[in-house]
Amino acid sequence: MTTTHLLYLHGFRSSPSSAKARQMAAHVAQYHPGVTFWCPQLPPSPQAAMALVAQGIAQWPRDCMAVIGSSLGGFYASWVAQQARCPSVMLNPAVDPARDLQRYIGEQTTWQNPSERFYFRAEYIGELQALDVRGKPPAAPELAIIAKGDEVLDWREMVGRYPLAELCLLEGGEHALSDFAEHLPRITQFLRLA
Repeated sequence: MTTTHLLYLHGFRSSPSSAKARQMAAHVAQYHPGVTFWCPQLPPSPQAAMALVAQGIAQWPRDCMAVIGSSLGGFYASWVAQQARCPSVMLNPAVDPARDLQRYIGEQTTWQNPSERFYFRAEYIGELQALDVRGKPPAAPELAIIAKGDEVLDWREMVGRYPLAELCLLEGGEHALSDFAEHLPRITQFLRLA
């Protein structure tokens, strides 16, 4: 089955103007112009973020949609893939954001625009816990691209979280995956972009 609808979910403190989101959008526009591509700006509340996504993909055909997520977006992508039963691609995915984001409670800035501020509330930790689908078998094929050089997340934990995924384990790299463009052919092939 080919993918005609593709959702991209950015990470914590990130946005649709992140390098990977822009590269993916440009790649789809240039080589797969028939594919519907959507990368929404996710609100800080995980519950609100997934409500926005669920509303946005409500009319999408489940048998030909897919989701890509980076970091916290990878955690979200696993949840979306469970709900929609669609293929997913995780890029250095957050495994336990309820644990890791505890220290970010309070005012934050976005990477792409430091003048843009938002407040990460304590109750968002519970919202993250409610979205955790660890322990459930994948509802559809998964591809995990994981860098051993990730300075934010532990690559062993990421690999352990996705035991059934097609795995692309990079020897070096970093959390941002600055070589993301090199992985586009593999992602395209895995998702069978129309």
